[in-house]
Amino acid sequence: MKVAHLLRKYNPDEWGGTETAVMRLVQGLRGHATEPVVYCPRLAAGTNGDPFAKAGIPVKRFRSTLPVWRIPEAQRHQMIAVGGNLLSFELIGQLLREKALALIHTHTLNRLGGTALTVAKMRRIPLVVTIHGGLFDLPREVSAQLSRPLAGGFEWGRLFGFLLRSKKVVEEADAVVTCNAREADLIAERHPRQLVIVQSHSINAQLYERASGGEVERHFPALSGHPFLLVLGRLDPVKNQQWLLEQAPALLRRHPEMRFVFAGSCTNEAYGETLRATIRTLGLEDRVLLAGGLPPEDPRLIGLLQRATALVVPSQSETFGLVILEAWAAGTPVISSRTSGALGLVRHGENGWLYDLTEPDAFHAAVDEIVARPERAAAAAALGRAEVRTNYDSAVLTGRMKELYCELIARKQSRCTT
Repeated sequence: MKVAHLLRKYNPDEWGGTETAVMRLVQGLRGHATEPVVYCPRLAAGTNGDPFAKAGIPVKRFRSTLPVWRIPEAQRHQMIAVGGNLLSFELIGQLLREKALALIHTHTLNRLGGTALTVAKMRRIPLVVTIHGGLFDLPREVSAQLSRPLAGGFEWGRLFGFLLRSKKVVEEADAVVTCNAREADLIAERHPRQLVIVQSHSINAQLYERASGGEVERHFPALSGHPFLLVLGRLDPVKNQQWLLEQAPALLRRHPEMRFVFAGSCTNEAYGETLRATIRTLGLEDRVLLAGGLPPEDPRLIGLLQRATALVVPSQSETFGLVILEAWAAGTPVISSRTSGALGLVRHGENGWLYDLTEPDAFHAAVDEIVARPERAAAAAALGRAEVRTNYDSAVLTGRMKELYCELIARKQSRCTT
């Protein structure tokens, strides 16, 4: 069974949670007699390796454009970096020519998702949509941040979006998959006839259990002998690393040996510079490590997770929170803001700690408890690890996806022969 997976962007130098989730999905599906091929926009420049290609997964790129006039180049780059509403005149032909294609699985909506919908209808094959970054379950301020780079521009691609039925992708897909129960409820309310599946992202727990802590001392010697809080995610306002920097002075007064590690590529240069300026202003140059983007399942990344005092999630919005599973699998406690994704995973005071961004005292109390009571922190992480093994194993979850594919294909074939 050949399945085309469509990504809104794929730059290995800007690897993120969506790429990790898709990688694990397609790798798992290969174990269920499924042949994946990944479609994604072309890059303007080369990259340092290609994890999909390295894993033996074909990657086919297409020319695309951001159909907006009169915006500064920095805004254009920012929109593309976060996978803005791109348009491709080449993609439709490529998908139509793909031989023996049984199903299209799009991991993006908007005009690229509309292209996938158009081709699926033309080829009479099923279309599956996965919602990764939030659709209806998205805070208003986050939605405003995502659309801000379009300010002052003229969007000439709207006509093509209309022709591609880009606003109808969720309504007309054969199935919609989301990792967030709240998102699923909101989709079902607006599209009561739609088949909505709640399926969590998966993880290879055994990989995160292998000892990799020594990689930290080898590659990040400044952390040697120090406890540290780890934030894992791209440098972006939604991930909200700035919030943790603002808490750092108070934390350091109580825990002077503490260090702070931000591991993730920078997809928003203006925000990245704001973080660096804050670090300088607060005098934290020797206390904060910007580790940069690390490839998926890199031993250095796993080492950071295993050695961290805690994984901190200060995000304004997370529809799932894959990093929480990664921390648990590595045996590390989790302190997360109350996003919808975290609320579906973390039970406060049991397998982790939750806090409100507007009330940082709860965050500080969680850090203090983890530092003062390491046995309590270890017990919480152990509960999380048990949940990963039981409910989020890659083999089990990808098997369910293969079953969905087969069901949709059989249904589509039945309709085409009647």
